[in-house]
Amino acid sequence: MIETKNTQKESQSTPPSGAGGLVIINYGAGNIQSIKFAFQRLGIDAVLSDDAEKIKAADKVIFPGVGEASSAMAKLRVTGLDKIIPNLKQPVLGICLGMQLMCKHSTEGDTTGLGIFDVDVVKFSKEVKVPQIGWNEITDLQSELFTDIPENSHMYLVHSFYAPKCTEIIATTNYELDYASALQKDNFYGVQFHPEKSGVVGEQILKNFLDL
Repeated sequence: MIETKNTQKESQSTPPSGAGGLVIINYGAGNIQSIKFAFQRLGIDAVLSDDAEKIKAADKVIFPGVGEASSAMAKLRVTGLDKIIPNLKQPVLGICLGMQLMCKHSTEGDTTGLGIFDVDVVKFSKEVKVPQIGWNEITDLQSELFTDIPENSHMYLVHSFYAPKCTEIIATTNYELDYASALQKDNFYGVQFHPEKSGVVGEQILKNFLDL
């Protein structure tokens, strides 16, 4: 078991496998508590941390995000995590804004991202209600992240910006147009939806991530 301080930034973890356990990156721009509770329901008590050494030593890493892209990237730069995250070697899952920050650029705040996924994030047009809030389908599932997930499963989304379809797409959602609701490159995965708020299907996706 990992020895950590019982503070807002650190919490004790029961590792899912190996000594490093599961770390949720805590950089002040994440929906970290709801994600932590989702893993607790799966029997995993994740570490919340912005410590580079703990993140690098983890077996699995969650990169969450809720908020505005440029301010979130500024917080990553302050801690140096903008340099750490793209060089992680273990499975990494970006959620919502976390996935968007893993892309090259976002038009939200003219923000340069981490450059892991080779796609630029753009805003939905004024022809649809923005943000998209609620349940929508994921289709064309193409990754082990979606093992035992049926096509057209419904996931919960809250976002105004999206990643267009690209070579790294592993799931598609339609809202005004088809866009990438999940991406994968090597050990990096990203989902635009919130698995921690998507019921049993979302829990299965989190289980699949733990099994990668």
